[in-house]
Amino acid sequence: MLGRKKWISSALVLSTIASLTLSTLEPGFQSEKAEASALKIQPLESVSLVQLSVPNNQKAMDKLSELGIDLTHRMHVENGMLEVDAVVTPSEMTMLKLYGITVKETLITESQLNQRAAERRAAIQQEKQLTSSEETVNILRATHFTNQSDTFLYVEAKSTSGASTSTILTATWTENGTEKTATLQRIVDAGEYLYHSFMLPVAEIPSEVTIESSLGGTATSKVTEWLGADKPDKPKKHYVKNFVDHYMDPTEINARMENLVKEYPELAEIVEMPNKTNGYRRQAQATIGTMQNAAVAVTSKAWGHEGGNAITLELKKAGAADEPLSVGTSGNKITVTLATDASGNAKSTAKEVVDLLNAKASNLVTATTYRGNAGNGIVEPATANLSDNLKAPASVSREPAAVKAIRIGKHRDGSKPGVLSYSQEHAREWVTPLVSVETAERLLRNYAHDKDTRKLVDNLDIFIIPSMNPDGAHYSFYDFNSQRKNMTNHCSSAQSDNGYRNSWGVDLNRNHNVGSAFDGYVGASTTNCTSSTYAGPSEHSEPESRNLVWLANQNPNIKFAMNIHSYGGYFMWSPGAYTPERETLPRPSAGEEAYYWQASDHILKEIKKHRGTVILPSRTGPIPDVLYSAAGNSADFLWYEKGIYAWNFEVGADLWNKETQRWELVGFQPPFEEGHEEAMEFSNGLLGLIDVAYDYSRDNKAPKSSITPNGGKYDDEVEVSFHTSEPATIYYTLDGSRPTYDSQKLKLSGTREGAESLAFNKTTTLNWFSVDPSGNVENSYEPGKNKKYNSKTFVIK
Repeated sequence: MLGRKKWISSALVLSTIASLTLSTLEPGFQSEKAEASALKIQPLESVSLVQLSVPNNQKAMDKLSELGIDLTHRMHVENGMLEVDAVVTPSEMTMLKLYGITVKETLITESQLNQRAAERRAAIQQEKQLTSSEETVNILRATHFTNQSDTFLYVEAKSTSGASTSTILTATWTENGTEKTATLQRIVDAGEYLYHSFMLPVAEIPSEVTIESSLGGTATSKVTEWLGADKPDKPKKHYVKNFVDHYMDPTEINARMENLVKEYPELAEIVEMPNKTNGYRRQAQATIGTMQNAAVAVTSKAWGHEGGNAITLELKKAGAADEPLSVGTSGNKITVTLATDASGNAKSTAKEVVDLLNAKASNLVTATTYRGNAGNGIVEPATANLSDNLKAPASVSREPAAVKAIRIGKHRDGSKPGVLSYSQEHAREWVTPLVSVETAERLLRNYAHDKDTRKLVDNLDIFIIPSMNPDGAHYSFYDFNSQRKNMTNHCSSAQSDNGYRNSWGVDLNRNHNVGSAFDGYVGASTTNCTSSTYAGPSEHSEPESRNLVWLANQNPNIKFAMNIHSYGGYFMWSPGAYTPERETLPRPSAGEEAYYWQASDHILKEIKKHRGTVILPSRTGPIPDVLYSAAGNSADFLWYEKGIYAWNFEVGADLWNKETQRWELVGFQPPFEEGHEEAMEFSNGLLGLIDVAYDYSRDNKAPKSSITPNGGKYDDEVEVSFHTSEPATIYYTLDGSRPTYDSQKLKLSGTREGAESLAFNKTTTLNWFSVDPSGNVENSYEPGKNKKYNSKTFVIK
């Protein structure tokens, strides 16, 4: 706090100082020889916030008061002197120096204060501009849903003045004859205003909700059901499910998939991907010493299971005075004899021991000082057995692993549309492979007697990768439950002692080449090898991520993908990353976005059927709109590089506790009873995606489109909106030319909003055509060739 602001004439200061007698100051608080009255009167001066160094006594403080110095509330004692913050002019600084009071540090200058004031005025002006224009409130969603144990009202609304924090949106609705209200929360990400929203349990579903803004804008919308029910399912006789009964590590999962293929060789096969992992293996290590500057970290040259675990290291003091430092090896035993001084005390430093080990025992180990320090401390005698610290049983191989997919389909030759599901990119997400296993079991074991299953398997080419990250997953099961990354250690020697072993690895969902951290996108680290979102030393540096690329390249028939993660109950799609300025990767066209939403509606309804779990509307949508930026994620690679409609599950939706009126999280490794339920409901969802792919494969009906208004003559600017019979991408031109696939696409009007409209303020001919996701073109138009496109002219007088 600055206290009162002071703009003081030096004349007043000088007249005050000239009348003072210096005898009131204690010894040591003497003026310099210059006379205060000799200083020239200066015009009005600027002020600065400074820290003064003042003798620590009451008389000195009294003198500051007498001088009229503007003090803040902050002061403390440092080295026998008072440090006091004050607002002073340059002349006052000079006068204070005459009395032994000096400026220790300038904290804020007046120019800086003026700059902040200007920033404030600019912000106020911007706010005025936002609020002075006529405000529009748009209700994006007004929905209700019942989630397991309670019924909720969820509303999203957007104000044209929402970028201003002073814009308050309030919802009003009627519930059991009583008017209810709620204030909407302003949702902002990386500085960008997205929308306002609220979600509350309700005793009765309202028919409509009204949103009013503090600036006067208002809007009303009917309340509809989120994930409204499809036609009731006919009971399925003999449809079997519930195939998972415990969490499974990748070794178990691979055996399960291979047994399925043996049972159903006419319907399934194993696809072994070419890039083997680094393996569930580590070098053996030990850190000897308790003090950092006197510690030695040793790493075996051999993998732990290939001999490194058998190495022992002994540091012992020489038995006599003035003995030199020496190293000897016998088989797997290394003995370091520490040098002694004239008194017989050990005198070898950690750095000296490290250098000698690297020179004399390099066939067995490499040695470093502790995390790169100078190592100038004296090493104490000690012994250590090196270990790779891995705890998995012998049934888990330590060798590089082949990542495997099970491919399911009556025709597995690329002639049918492909669907890809992959899980456990992040090792600790134990539920996700269960979703994959359960789905594979259902598809194969229900094929013979369930016609709906049979139509999926007969008409699609389905790839399921239960564990993308087998090394990390094994490490999570047996060594460190919270392991997220793979096990490849790209750290330098300074970060490679065994105390860092739970932080090594690469986040496989940050290692891809689209929207990556290497290209400046947010949400991963390229420099911190122990970061939980370390993107690796380069794009696609990891064999696991290269396997996904290989599979997509080898199978261009793949049109749909699902990346299964946990937890939180999200359902998302591209774009998945943005820059520090929150510029996202290119948004899908309005038609593509509509298709994402349409497919999502079906998939999420299938999830809900198991136990009523509703994926919340606030957690459904493009990744940056509902979660965060994830630079270099795999779904973005599939969408932007391969044109695959790619979604992301985050299984494990929060559970609503009706008694406490709170949402309760489930975590990465919930009790299996909960994990089983998550596997069941999200297997439903994955089969829902496969349904979407089936409908895609059968779609041969071209879309139809229209515009409002439908051409004609207008006195003023006209705004044109498009309507399509199904989700479809609109390609259009405004210069009279034939539209092609290179023409402009109709975009979204904004975050969480629908298609844009086109505004014409001069005579314009609009030519366009639409294409649905299955590739059906409106009116059988051959883009750029014949004239079967739509055309309307708007004449503006």
